Parts: sequence; C-alpha cells; structure tokens
Amino acid sequence: MKRLTVLAVGLALLVPALQAGAHTGHQHKAPEAKEAKEPVPQTITGEVVDTGCYLGHSARGAKHVDCATKCIAQGMPMGLLTSNGTLYLLTMNHDNADPYNQLKEMAGKTVSVTGLVMTRGGMKGIDVAEFKAAAEPAAK
Repeated sequence: MKRLTVLAVGLALLVPALQAGAHTGHQHKAPEAKEAKEPVPQTITGEVVDTGCYLGHSARGAKHVDCATKCIAQGMPMGLLTSNGTLYLLTMNHDNADPYNQLKEMAGKTVSVTGLVMTRGGMKGIDVAEFKAAAEPAAK
C-alpha cells in the first residue's frame, strides 16, 4: 500500500511538470539554424598565393613566385590574399575552368578576380568566373 501511495504521489507530481515542459517547449522554440547566404558575384583584388606556403610560413610576393608556381602546378590550392589580409580560397568554376587554370600562372601577382563569393564554416572562397591583372599591389 505504501509503495502504491508513493507511486501515485510521484505520478501526480510528474504529470503537471511534463505538461508545463511541453507547454513551454512550444513557446520557446530553439532558434532555427541560419541558412547559408546565396553566393553573390563580386570582384575582389589580391595577390595569388599558394595556400600551403602562405599558411605555413607567410610565403608570398616576388621572392616566392617560383616555389608558388611549382606548388600550385602540383595541386596545392590557390588563394587570393587581399590588402587587408583576408585570404579567399579560389575554386574552379564547373561551367568554365579556363579562368581558374589560367590563374595558376599568376602566382605572386596582383589580380582582380570576379566570381561568386561564398562563406561556409568561416572559410571564404571565390568561384573564379574571370580575372584580370591589377595595377596596384594587393597585400603589404
């Protein structure tokens, strides 16, 4: 009898608590995850760097052109380093790979790259649609 009474009291206390929790759960929904923004075409100017040497030991500029060109030719991802220090991963446009492939010969040079700018997980990237050589230096 004592067990039955303890069980009944426990259920009597538990049911209202569950109802209150269910009720407040509808009022305070967890915020939905933010969806990624749609990529926007932009033109960004910077120096073409090989990401391995730049991230590993800040290698860039005219003194690093030969090494960067070799690293990129062997598959090292390319980046675009802006004058404010932002590094964008350069990605190949699936509809037209030519501009991306031509950029491989521009290591250490300042260029203006146009394409869809994307950000995911803190990484910035540009899907290379076109580029042109830029007159002014990009990174100091």
